[in-house]
Amino acid sequence: MSEQILQLTKRLLNYNHLFMKYYEEAREKGTSYDFHEVIKPFADEVKQAAQEWGALMKSWLINNPQKHLHLKQIDTTLDHIDQLSIQAFFPKTSRSRFLNANRTVEFFLGEIVKELEK
Repeated sequence: MSEQILQLTKRLLNYNHLFMKYYEEAREKGTSYDFHEVIKPFADEVKQAAQEWGALMKSWLINNPQKHLHLKQIDTTLDHIDQLSIQAFFPKTSRSRFLNANRTVEFFLGEIVKELEK
């Protein structure tokens, strides 16, 4: 199970980097994306991976309690990922709010990778 969680966590980290890339492109170049052709399929793909990760993480965390990882953080991270997957395409999204959510996701997922690779 932990190998599957590790793979999904790394996949979500990759998505988090993509969120940043799309956000920067949208802000700097004024790139606009088609909602039905680009945004929705991407957000759905991210959501499916995130939900699978969330279920596995909760199960793993209940069976393997960690000092610095908590169930509430999983829900918060899932909420952030869900928001970022859509907000990344809209340049009018608050920069500080977007960056804070992105950093929070990056940090928490990074902590999980460190824990699982011990």
